[in-house]
Amino acid sequence: MQPLAITACTATSALGHGRSAHAEALRTRRGGLRTNDFTDVPLKCAIGRVDGLEATPLPAVFADHDCRNNRLAWLGIGADGFLDAARVAIERHGADRVALVVGTSTASIGATEEAYRHLDAGRFPAHLRNPLLHTPHSLGLFLEAALRTRGPCLTVATACSSSAKIFAKAERLIRLGLADAAILAGVDTLCGSVLFGFNSLELISPEACRPFDAARRGISVGEAAGFALLEREGAASAPRLLGYGESSDAYHMSTPHPQGLGARMALVDALARAGLAPGDVDYINLHGTATVKNDAVEAALVADVFPPGTRASSTKGWTGHTLGAAGILETVVTLLAMERDLVPGMLNSTTPDPLCGPQLAFANETRAIRVALSNSFGFGGNNCTLVFGNPRTH
Repeated sequence: MQPLAITACTATSALGHGRSAHAEALRTRRGGLRTNDFTDVPLKCAIGRVDGLEATPLPAVFADHDCRNNRLAWLGIGADGFLDAARVAIERHGADRVALVVGTSTASIGATEEAYRHLDAGRFPAHLRNPLLHTPHSLGLFLEAALRTRGPCLTVATACSSSAKIFAKAERLIRLGLADAAILAGVDTLCGSVLFGFNSLELISPEACRPFDAARRGISVGEAAGFALLEREGAASAPRLLGYGESSDAYHMSTPHPQGLGARMALVDALARAGLAPGDVDYINLHGTATVKNDAVEAALVADVFPPGTRASSTKGWTGHTLGAAGILETVVTLLAMERDLVPGMLNSTTPDPLCGPQLAFANETRAIRVALSNSFGFGGNNCTLVFGNPRTH
C-alpha cells in the first residue's frame, strides 16, 4: 500500500484534553480511572470519565445535535488546533473531496435512554423528539454540519474495532479516487446501555482494570474522542499509516476465537499490506481489555508471532476501554509513543499472567520506535490491526 500522511491528530479522554495531556499522563504514569460516579448507573466499578460534559451544551447553532456524545466530539475536535487543520484541508482540497469517516458504538444512545426515562404520555419528551439523535449516524451528521464537508460521510459501527477500521475505510476512499483527504473521528461516551450491558456479561471489573495481570477481573469502561486527518502528502514530520489488516471470524458474539484466528488474520494482513515482517515491529499497542479470555488469546498470539525484543502493552489501565473510540484513541497514544521514544507500560498490573511472553512491557521504557502496531478487536470477531511508521525513519 502507498503510505498516507497523518497530518493532524488529537485525543480527549479521562487523561485530559489534547496530546500533551496524554503524553504527560503516560510519562508520569498518572491514570484517569476513578470510582463510578455516573448518574443513574449504580454499579460498583471504575470508569474513565471526561469531566464537564453535563454543563457544556453545544453552541446554539448546533442545538438540534446536542447530546453527550456530540458534546464530547465538539470538545475533542477543538484540541491541538485540529478543527483549524481540518478546515484548512477542506479549503485546500474542496469540501466535496474530503471524506468524513466516523467510528462509534454508542453514538447518541444516551439521549435515547433519557427519552425513555422521561416518556410523556407514552411519547418521547418534546426536546428529545429529534431523529438526528436517535440514529447510529448521529455523530457523522453532527460533524458534517460542523465541518461543512460534502464528500462521502460514513459511520463504521463494529463495536470495539470501529475507530480502527475507519483508517482502512479512508485509505480505500483515497486510493480509489473518491476523496483526496479524510477526516477521521472516533467518539463514544458513557451510558447505561454500555455499563449495564457489559455488567450483564460479567465483564465489568469492580476495581480499575488490570490488563494481562494474573488476577485481572474485567474491563473498566471509559469515554473518549479522537480525530485524525489523512492525506496523500504531508510534511516530513508527519507519521505515516503504512498498512492495515481486517478480519471477521464471527466465532462468537462476545468471545474471541480460542486460537486467535481472527486476530492473527488481521495481523498478518496488516504486515503484508505494509510490506513488513514481525521482526520489523518495535512496539504494539495491544487491545488488552483485561478480560480473562481476550488477554489470554492476544498474549499467546504475540508470544507466537513476534521476537522477544518486540515491546507490547495495553494502555487501557490509563483510560479504560473506550469502546468504539478505542481504536483512534490508542492510535494517538501509539503516535505519541513513537514521537517521544516511550514505550508505555501497563498501569495497575503487577503480576504478569503466565501466558505473557517476554514482549509484554509492564513498566515504562525508553526506546526508539520506528514501526508500531495498534490492535483493536471487537464483538462478533470484527478485528483490525493498524501499522504506523515514524517519520524519522520512513
